[in-house]
Amino acid sequence: MEAVVYNTSGAENGRVSLPDEIFDVKWNPDLVHQVVVSMQGNARAMTAHTKTRGEVRGGGKKPWRQKGTGRARHGSIRSPLWVGGGVTHGPRNDKDYSRKINKKMRLNALLSVLSKKNSEGQILFLDDLKIPESKTKEAKQAILNMAKIKGFRGLTRKQNASVIITPSSDISVKRAFKNMGNTTVSEAINLNPVVALNYRFLIISRPAETFEKIISRNK
Repeated sequence: MEAVVYNTSGAENGRVSLPDEIFDVKWNPDLVHQVVVSMQGNARAMTAHTKTRGEVRGGGKKPWRQKGTGRARHGSIRSPLWVGGGVTHGPRNDKDYSRKINKKMRLNALLSVLSKKNSEGQILFLDDLKIPESKTKEAKQAILNMAKIKGFRGLTRKQNASVIITPSSDISVKRAFKNMGNTTVSEAINLNPVVALNYRFLIISRPAETFEKIISRNK
């Protein structure tokens, strides 16, 4: 299986062979869902915290006697029924949403997502992406050029348009795209199903090297 490789001007610049172990994997929605939900749970920062009636200050004394007042029975002004009282079933910072995901599950979910995106024409293969001066203007022009390629017009949409995958860390590219809210940059070694699914298109720079990095994760 082969795919066309483009340059930053949007012109064809050869072809690349796509490894079957990355782009010929059966779509597994159950596995992908399990891994994505687990990763999102592991990333949750439990900062919101409400107090129960036992933690709210005050309310030790019964507000009025049990009988004879004509009012409803109450034992504490810190009951969830009262303003300023405790909160029932509120968010707690001691709740743990983390789940274990083994390496093989995470990788297989990623390969499943990559195969599906490629079959749907949502992966663009780029010969190389270099922005020496880290200029946002140059990065934006590169995206506009690639958006002219048939099927990739959505690269210019306002949010979550594309993630650029590089074989290794490239500070100049990261800086150039830092101010573009619809595009992000990720190393191949850090690519995961959550990132791949959050963005409509994947732009793979230097495909042969990137494929090697992804395959090496299975060793």
